[in-house]
Amino acid sequence: MAVSTFSRGIKLNTRKHATEGKPVEIAPFPKQVVIPVNQHFGAPNKSLAAPGDRVRRGQCIANGAAPGPMTVPVHASISGTVKKIEPRLQPNNTEGLCIVIEADEGADQNETELMTPLDPFSCTKEEALRRIRDAGITGMGGAGFPAHIKLNPPPGKTVDLVIADGAECEPYLTTDEAVVAEKPRLLVTGLAAIMRITGVKRAVIGMEDNKASLVSVLEQEIRQNAYLIANSLEVHVGLCKTLYPQGGEKMLIKALANREVPSGGLPADCGCIVQNVGTLVAIAEAFTLGKPLIDRDLTVSGGACKTPKNIRVPIGTLIGELPETFMKIDYDRLRKIVFGGPMMGNAVPVLAVPVQKNTSGILLLTSKETKTGGEGICIRCGRCIRNCPCRLSPVIMNVSLESGGMDEAVRAGLMDCIECGSCSYVCPAGIKLVQRFRVGKQRLRAAKSVAQAAGQGKV
Repeated sequence: MAVSTFSRGIKLNTRKHATEGKPVEIAPFPKQVVIPVNQHFGAPNKSLAAPGDRVRRGQCIANGAAPGPMTVPVHASISGTVKKIEPRLQPNNTEGLCIVIEADEGADQNETELMTPLDPFSCTKEEALRRIRDAGITGMGGAGFPAHIKLNPPPGKTVDLVIADGAECEPYLTTDEAVVAEKPRLLVTGLAAIMRITGVKRAVIGMEDNKASLVSVLEQEIRQNAYLIANSLEVHVGLCKTLYPQGGEKMLIKALANREVPSGGLPADCGCIVQNVGTLVAIAEAFTLGKPLIDRDLTVSGGACKTPKNIRVPIGTLIGELPETFMKIDYDRLRKIVFGGPMMGNAVPVLAVPVQKNTSGILLLTSKETKTGGEGICIRCGRCIRNCPCRLSPVIMNVSLESGGMDEAVRAGLMDCIECGSCSYVCPAGIKLVQRFRVGKQRLRAAKSVAQAAGQGKV
């Protein structure tokens, strides 16, 4: 099988050996969960629960605060009693409103409030999109974009290819690999369902070539899927070179379809829809089981984790509160906690941070696994430019931001930066470029919001 790729990028030590090939272990139900009210990209939710309410696993506890499509509901992940609704620290290092649910003593976690199963191949497109939204499904690859919005491109956007993203290029993480190995039928069912919703006739399941052993498993499920066979739909597996950040939407589209997302555009602008394999499994479960997105598969690894493994936990779980018989942590060696992968994830100060819908991993790193030290002076070596997978000019973006030249930073590609961290990784001066670009984007968005409010007479 031919192996494709994109230009530039970096070769990393994958560090996946500790959990590679390991099955997903079901964690014990926690005594409490801390569920963020907002876990998606879009308009804010409001809590539908109040302290003292008894809720059941699967029950909707937060929904859109105002009418509009850019909201995704949140559901209780355990059965119990709402103890508090208060701001708590979240993986993005900001405090957000959370619903704290405490499991009742001896509570039966099989007591659920699921939706009625729905056949995705006979219901209407509107019913299918509503089910995906009602199930609270967001992109599970990291961004948390509402899945029902991505699957319903605006008029004028013609999509002819669906890509299932199973590349999983971040070091340490092996959750997507485990999903493909353990749930290939659900994965293909979810893929077939979104092909029907979008009317697309062709799809590719993309993986890096370090997962080549799973190709035959997927191909067998593709050959046996009744909807794909009946409608003569084309689905195949595409292998990509193990190269970072191969799992990024833009990189995967280039590697598998030889198309480029235009500057400031989205995959739909070049005829593609990309969905993470975990998202596709969640979509299949929403239809076949009526199950909302209330559990999350993730990798827990790193040198300070004595029992690295792939696990499934209720959303809102605090990893530090899992029983030691299931998860052992070496607190003496723990120096850094990262939610996500080491390249694009967020470092958090404590373990009392809840798992969210888009939490793909939690890394417990030792001092040997972390990059420490102060920043040096840029020597204009150009390594950041040579390795940027989006072909941007990080050095120019950084200089422009330092001098207050926001317009120049935008012209150099600030808003096209995918924050993959390749530039920071190769910088010999140790300049924290990605963090600066994130702050620059926040400043730009804040300035635009102020300008819009002024134009509407709200300032």
